[in-house]
Amino acid sequence: MTRWAMIADLERCVGCQTCTAACKHTNATSPAVQWRKVLDMELGTYPDVKRVFVPVGCMHCEDPPCMHVCPSTATGRRDDGIVTIDYDLCIGCAYCAVACPYQARFKVNGPSFAYGGDGQMKNEAAREDPARFGVAQKCTFCADRIDYGLENDLTPGVDPLATPACVNSCIAGALHFGDLDDPASNVSGLLDSHKTFRMHEQLGTDPGFHYIWKRNDGNDGDSEKDETVHIPATATGNVGSAKPWLQQHWDWRAAANFICGGSGSGMMLALAAMATIEFVPDWLLLVPLGFIGAGLFFVWLETGRPFRAPLNVFFNPWTSWMSRESIAAAVLFPVTLAAIGLASDLFFFIAVLLAAVFLYCQARLIKASKGIPVWRNPAVVGFIIATGLTEGWSLLMMASPPSSPPSSLNEMLAGGLVVLLITRLLMWRRYLKALQGNAPTAALKVLQKYNTAFILVSHTLPIAVIGVDMIWSGVSVYGLGAAGFFALIGGWVMKYILITKASWNQGYEIVHTPERGLGGSGPGGQPGWGQAS
Repeated sequence: MTRWAMIADLERCVGCQTCTAACKHTNATSPAVQWRKVLDMELGTYPDVKRVFVPVGCMHCEDPPCMHVCPSTATGRRDDGIVTIDYDLCIGCAYCAVACPYQARFKVNGPSFAYGGDGQMKNEAAREDPARFGVAQKCTFCADRIDYGLENDLTPGVDPLATPACVNSCIAGALHFGDLDDPASNVSGLLDSHKTFRMHEQLGTDPGFHYIWKRNDGNDGDSEKDETVHIPATATGNVGSAKPWLQQHWDWRAAANFICGGSGSGMMLALAAMATIEFVPDWLLLVPLGFIGAGLFFVWLETGRPFRAPLNVFFNPWTSWMSRESIAAAVLFPVTLAAIGLASDLFFFIAVLLAAVFLYCQARLIKASKGIPVWRNPAVVGFIIATGLTEGWSLLMMASPPSSPPSSLNEMLAGGLVVLLITRLLMWRRYLKALQGNAPTAALKVLQKYNTAFILVSHTLPIAVIGVDMIWSGVSVYGLGAAGFFALIGGWVMKYILITKASWNQGYEIVHTPERGLGGSGPGGQPGWGQAS
């Protein structure tokens, strides 16, 4: 077998960015896109400060999260370890981009040039690739050069014509490329003779990009542990620096999918509960169906290739929660319409089950986004389900309050909302606790900023309204409507914040600073994480 891999020698890299320029020239990427870039990191506090240059890009993981989430199977992994993108299959949903913990994926919706406007240079015109517009793109390890070399008896990593452009251009000899499965290869020799680490290895991606930080001297044994220390660390620049930044791939349209979809599926389940004690008009099922449809419409607007999305989104039900969500929705609509048209209890029951599956898929869809720490935390699943159920119940209370309801129904609606609010609050507190130390500082600050208002306005206030209403005049329609409104709006706002305001990405880290001269090596750092950052 063959496993192509790249090694960056942090002892040698001087931060000249020649590899970045070579990559851009070879692949004709847009001005804002850098498949290969070099971070400029400062670690430590005066007077013990170190400056480290760290090349980053696609890590060509053994277990790539981008491939698992891709609904269209556009992202794949070759037998030689290179992770690829099929531009003809990609729908531009950017799910892979939020799943990548290395910020290595980009989406460009149209042509842009180095000098802006119509100032297209000759090399840009010659190699412009419209197939890359509106879809995901990333480093390919220059797979075309590798394949050419193998076809012509050349050795990738040794012969320039068969070696990635960034490696060829490195003036310091810091980048190396070769076959890890070949014990005689250049990269295997480097790994044997040096101490190395891989970035974000704790996430289980098994990246194919290694970093040299020290030469083996035979005296260290196995006593040293690869453990990132949250020492003070900064990085030059903003977006693209080592510090986490707010992801820009999913905006209000993606948030609207989770808002509307969660409320619609939750309302479908609320109607099922209501049907146990009260007749439910068949037409009322159109309300949750409309919410789910609206959410799917909004997220469809965000796809870069909207005309291929309605079909290609179903291609990967084996691992993609987006495909599973889409399949559940595709079956839910005709089944619900059949339940309405035929007045069938059986179809109604199936529709309710599909709504539950849809809500669960939405929660797991967020969790599978490994590149966004506040999303990938397992505790987010319980919170998303709990808030979807609460929103659906609240929507039912607001959308169809009977003019003269029996007291048993009002009491059921009020009691159900109280139970759901308590459950959501417990899930929220559990979620916040699980995030401590497991998310960037900026993301935690955003969630803490809205925490008090979320608890008071969307939990304490609705319960208080129900309590006062019950004491004053019994459970009234107006009290139910007011309580439902505050519970509903709070869930919507918090989902919007979670998707668009607290979604800071993973950023970058190094486990060790390299050994240079007499300075010696030292602990690494993770800018933007921990109190010291």
